Amino acid sequence: MNDAFWAGRRVLVTGHTGFKGSWLSLWLAHAGANVVGYSDGVPTTPSLYESAAVGETLSSVVADIRDRDALRHTFADQRPEVVFHLAAQPLVRRSYVEPALTYETNVLGTLNVLEATKAIEDVRAVVVVTTDKVYEHVSSRPYREDDRLGGTDPYSSSKACAELVTSAYRTSFFAERGPAVATARAGNVIGGGDWAEDRLIPDVIAALIADRELEIRYPQATRPWQHVLSPLDGYLMLAERLWEERGAAKAWNFGPEPADSRSVEWVAEQVAELWGAPLRSITPSGKQPPEAPSLQLDATAARTELGWLPRWELESGLRATVSWYRRHADGEAARALVTEQIDAYVADRQLSAARP
Repeated sequence: MNDAFWAGRRVLVTGHTGFKGSWLSLWLAHAGANVVGYSDGVPTTPSLYESAAVGETLSSVVADIRDRDALRHTFADQRPEVVFHLAAQPLVRRSYVEPALTYETNVLGTLNVLEATKAIEDVRAVVVVTTDKVYEHVSSRPYREDDRLGGTDPYSSSKACAELVTSAYRTSFFAERGPAVATARAGNVIGGGDWAEDRLIPDVIAALIADRELEIRYPQATRPWQHVLSPLDGYLMLAERLWEERGAAKAWNFGPEPADSRSVEWVAEQVAELWGAPLRSITPSGKQPPEAPSLQLDATAARTELGWLPRWELESGLRATVSWYRRHADGEAARALVTEQIDAYVADRQLSAARP
């Protein structure tokens, strides 16, 4: 990431009130970008957006991503140069309860962003954020960007549909002119300030604080865990590359090293150990919605072509995450904690780059 590139840059972030959107918006503002956020409200209580006063660092548009006219007006008024599309219904379990909302938000929302992008000339780079769950399950090996798309639950398949919509627009409308448009598929993110439902680490910490049992649906399921700053660093680097090279307009995986694809149970136990309290976990009774037993991403392309690397391995990311929650519970300001960890991550990146 090049701070000089972002200084004064007009950037629009959809879904800026969410967990990842809040971290990204604060990082962009910290780098000097002029950020406009687009969201229909704050998705959780509490929220990082409110606790870190993210709204003080940007201009915020309160509107639904499904409202095509509102989105077009926002693009026309703000004239963004770079767009990060994160707005989504992001939960697998909720997608079983509200499938129509999930498809409308994730598929039609992406369509609306691309339509708004097509209508103005200022946009030069677009990063559409999807998920590691867009792939059809084929084997236990890490998924590569050219693997078949699929998804057996509404959330996963809606994100695969968003990939197809983006690919079609890229080929049909942006092949030779207009913005360079890429998709970014990241693994399971962790970090301070995540209070969404059905998230492992917030659930673990809440159980530890309340000294109650924690229900873990699939303790042996493995996921590509990474601190939220790792994929966000990738999104920012990708946007910079898109600005200069249309050839970067394709799908990209941003995932950790294979050793950091750990089981749910292992991660929960590590969080409890770092918190300093015993964890009592149980398997819930009754039938649970199916989930893939294993997910891994092959991020070779991002490493070799973008020069991206996750600068914090999983154990460092877990320490940073637990420290964030502990210090915030002790009264430290959320935004100061975010800024401190951004600075620490950047310093580690610069240190790694300086090594021969």
